[in-house]
Amino acid sequence: MSAVIKRSISIRGHRTSFSIEQPFFDALHDIAAARDCSLAALIAEIDETRSRETNLSSALRLFVLSTFRTELDRRARS
Repeated sequence: MSAVIKRSISIRGHRTSFSIEQPFFDALHDIAAARDCSLAALIAEIDETRSRETNLSSALRLFVLSTFRTELDRRARS
């Protein structure tokens, strides 16, 4: 099992932190690269659209899960 790692990032001019496992962090990097955007820009987008009842760390994990599920569904329909 992968340990949770606390990370800091600057989004929209302010520092924030989140704690996620390395595989989720790696997936966020991969998604940002596939979208041709920076990791900070991707995290800012996720932060802007998340429910305020959901903390940023959970929102990041849910985003990764949703992205991979969407891709699996797309492949299944092909």
